[in-house]
Amino acid sequence: MKISVTIIAKNAQKHLSECLQSLSEFDEIILLDNESSDETREIAKSYPNVRIFSTEFIGFGAMKNLAISYAKNEWIFSIDSDEIAEPDLLEEIKNLKFKQNEIYAISRKNLYKNEWIKACGWYPDYVNRIFNKNFTKFNDNEVHESVTIPKNAKILRLDSHIKHYAYGSISQLSHKMEFYSTLWARNNAHKSATPLKAIVRSMWSFVRNYLFKKGFLYGYKGFIISFFNASGVLVKYMKLYELKTRENSVSLIITTYNQKESLRAVLDSTLRLNKMPSEILIADDGSKADTRELVESYKAKFHIPLIHIWHEDRGFRLSHIRNLAIDSANGEYIIIIDGDMILEPNFVSDHLEKAKKGVFLQGSRVILDEKVSKEILALTSQNGGNGLRENGGNNADNGGGSK
Repeated sequence: MKISVTIIAKNAQKHLSECLQSLSEFDEIILLDNESSDETREIAKSYPNVRIFSTEFIGFGAMKNLAISYAKNEWIFSIDSDEIAEPDLLEEIKNLKFKQNEIYAISRKNLYKNEWIKACGWYPDYVNRIFNKNFTKFNDNEVHESVTIPKNAKILRLDSHIKHYAYGSISQLSHKMEFYSTLWARNNAHKSATPLKAIVRSMWSFVRNYLFKKGFLYGYKGFIISFFNASGVLVKYMKLYELKTRENSVSLIITTYNQKESLRAVLDSTLRLNKMPSEILIADDGSKADTRELVESYKAKFHIPLIHIWHEDRGFRLSHIRNLAIDSANGEYIIIIDGDMILEPNFVSDHLEKAKKGVFLQGSRVILDEKVSKEILALTSQNGGNGLRENGGNNADNGGGSK
């Protein structure tokens, strides 16, 4: 059949042979291997219609689209490595008309310990799997990816099935719940989450799946599936709650070039911050050795890392040294200032209060005249780097944003 089958696989040796055998009538199978450590690649190599590619984990949606990009045929049949195309499905596919705007949905037989579970929300389970790659593709969701549905699309349900080895043990359920809940929380930061919401949604999930969707008919298997479905809801919303309430780590980057005394004043002002960053990086655009010596002398005064990032002086290369510092930063949130900007005590805490992914913050500067600037630098020099007076600094902000 002139259809390209696409599969993403990671450590899929248990069911891969059965999966590939069921697809032997297709002229091309694209297997995108996600850094498997078992016999996945060796098994795939034994099938002449399989072409193997590799990738690190970039999200399920992105990986499925990457696999599609390697396909030579326009029509795509996307299937997972733990799914088996049943014989009657192949016959049905052969008789399809294949109009470009048609997307074909296939029902899955979801198995737990080799038993088809027609309860717990596992049945019916139609998934959109056959489509024209010039008409649509998967969305880029890191988890719970799906085929994008254009406005003029027609979704047609096939009568035949895919057999899906969903889970073979409680350990598998637990492992996937942990993995998928983390991805879900990371990709749903726009949603609200509270402990109460997590508990209520979890309880409702169990009642719905075990009672209303008749999980109780399958004995302990129905209970286990309903329990882990509910646990997954609880865990993913609590992980989202933790992500939303945790404090961002902050890297403060200070750029400098042969302005040792100004840098001293800036470092003194950072010692007076009411909220310290996680680390401070001095982005040095090729200063002489005295700047490095100053930074070294201040390291003992900070209880956080003070890191000197330097490159050779080849003219004005501010952007390059800033990018080097950003690459070296460990903070989720980056604040960048120049080496002559004295910070008010609430400088970092104000940033964190407004920190938001996708938003760049820009502040204002109070420009000091030459006389006041010299007074501040003289005070700093006289104090030997022991700090400025309380009224010695003014807020200045180049900008901050998520790394």
